[in-house]
Amino acid sequence: MVEIGGRPILWHIMNIYACQGINEFIIALGYKSDIIKDYFLNFRVNNNDVSIDLPSGRATIHDNDGPHWRVHLVDTGLHTQTGGRLRRLRKWLDGDETFCFTYGDGVADIDLKALLNFHESHGRLATVTTVRSPGRFGRITAEGDRVVDFSENPETSEGWINGGFFVLNLRAIEYARDDGTVWERDAVEALARSGELMAYRHYGFWACMDTVKEKTFLEDLWRTGRAPWRIW
Repeated sequence: MVEIGGRPILWHIMNIYACQGINEFIIALGYKSDIIKDYFLNFRVNNNDVSIDLPSGRATIHDNDGPHWRVHLVDTGLHTQTGGRLRRLRKWLDGDETFCFTYGDGVADIDLKALLNFHESHGRLATVTTVRSPGRFGRITAEGDRVVDFSENPETSEGWINGGFFVLNLRAIEYARDDGTVWERDAVEALARSGELMAYRHYGFWACMDTVKEKTFLEDLWRTGRAPWRIW
């Protein structure tokens, strides 16, 4: 919920998907889940003019300008790890063989159609979007497009790293064994070892927001109208 340009980064990420035709979202909630629930429950009120009849308590929302999204807010446990959170969402995904999965801290000017087409073309369970970034992120080693090694947060490395923006088949969730499964370390490394993980190389803009410095960088891009992830 940390803001860029007065909007939570979550809103920015969801817009990246929505402008490319994906308008239904499942958000795995944990720490301070009430803040995210309040944001979406009051979204229309906070983003439009409102008239309130105090005697009746009736409220009229004017203009109703806003995204046409369907958002599911699912509590996945306070201490559940990333893979465990995905596992807890399994029942919400019935009916869709393929789905997108990403984190809440990274933005990119990614072409989702190209990503989805790539995933459908190789027939494996999982696709990870790889991006270029310094070595504090997980290193990905590939033979062609097939991931042969996935090492989360190596001490020294540069090259292709995990940028999130996964595409998964439902059976990939089986690699998340329980609430303690760390998606990036346990499940994704296991997918790579079993030959079920492919790498989609994204050559465009990507950035995450883990530090104040990174937040300032993204704020400056947005403020000056140079935010590459604003593809809507």
